[in-house]
Amino acid sequence: MTAENERSYHEGRGDVPPPPLDCPIHAEWSPLNTDYLAEPYEIAKALSEEHPVFYSEKLGYVVVTEMSEIERIFLDHETFASSNVQDPVYPLSKEAGSVLAASDFDPVAVMSNRPEPDHGRLRVFTRQGFSNRRIKTLEPYIRRRANELIDDMVAAGGPVEFVEAFGFPLPGETVFRFIGFPEADDEKLKHWCADRKGFSWGSPTPAQQRVIAEQMLAYWRYCRNFVAEKRDDRGDDLASELITAHEAHADQMTYREVESIIYGLSFAGHEAVTSLICNTLLCLLPRRDVWADICADASLIPNAIDEVLRFESSQISWRRVTTVDTRVGNVDVPAGTGIFLNFASANRDAKIWSDPDTFDIRRANANRHISFGKGVHHCLGAKFARYETALMVEVLAERLPSLSLVEDQHLDYFPNITFRGPTRLHVTW
Repeated sequence: MTAENERSYHEGRGDVPPPPLDCPIHAEWSPLNTDYLAEPYEIAKALSEEHPVFYSEKLGYVVVTEMSEIERIFLDHETFASSNVQDPVYPLSKEAGSVLAASDFDPVAVMSNRPEPDHGRLRVFTRQGFSNRRIKTLEPYIRRRANELIDDMVAAGGPVEFVEAFGFPLPGETVFRFIGFPEADDEKLKHWCADRKGFSWGSPTPAQQRVIAEQMLAYWRYCRNFVAEKRDDRGDDLASELITAHEAHADQMTYREVESIIYGLSFAGHEAVTSLICNTLLCLLPRRDVWADICADASLIPNAIDEVLRFESSQISWRRVTTVDTRVGNVDVPAGTGIFLNFASANRDAKIWSDPDTFDIRRANANRHISFGKGVHHCLGAKFARYETALMVEVLAERLPSLSLVEDQHLDYFPNITFRGPTRLHVTW
């Protein structure tokens, strides 16, 4: 059992409060609907124009669609808590619950789902771990590994499936090096992390939930053993820094919190980046003049990535839960109500961006997007994700300037409410 102020990393969803009185109710829409998974932006725009705030009956959440209200909610972390962001959207099956009831499965909420003041206490140490120095130490590795994967692609000959060949392995391996995991463990680590988004943000079957739960348990046990071994074998990596910080400030960061940070970062640090690099190619490659500009001038890449994060984001929603009775838009919302923040509508808000449905790598305010959140819970790895993705695009542009998408391919998206990127992406050159 965890201490009272150490909430479990994942908690099952309790009773869903009824819809707030006088709140518009949408009986059919859900972010898990097939048409929304395939193409969310037009639907999100129509929903926002109909009701800026409404209740999704299928989801059991109040949905907020406008940027100004989403930003206000992010900045009011006392009224709108982050404690539900890693929890399953729907109740856990008995099969999954029995797996996670193991006596040694006890990660605690640490960053994205830990409320203040504990979140701020821990962020002091994790922010130090994400220093510019540490991020930049990974550049040689990212460049070398990107070139190795491209060599393999070229040797195999096009077309290739990009997610498997490049988009999934490189972000995963990069965050594993950042943490300090040994390269020999990469494949099993990627296997354990592969389906996590289905557990917290999807609607898996009971059988699927059990398999994912078993992977999570195995991965947690690995993280605990890894941190224990790191105590006696420090290196120039995040895990070593956190252990050293714990020993120097045991009253500010517990050993269990160190284990839990490692457990959480290894998934958060690569799943969204896989989607981001794939979405970047989806935006750039069909626009051949834009891709030619990128190949000719790498300085365009950072702003192009922010425009991808706005226009075709790898994260199209986030969640909060009300801690007190409050007001959202024009609706009175009771305490304990789940809030679904719809980035798909907010990131194309015409009040912020002119011609928001047009992709423009030179857009002056592209970085006004909300894809990394805002306020005290602004994504810790935002700088890391941008930097890593920019390096990947740069190497791809250098090595494969003729890179293009295979025509007439059908894109599938893993059914979940938050992370968006194609499960497969075929490219050639």
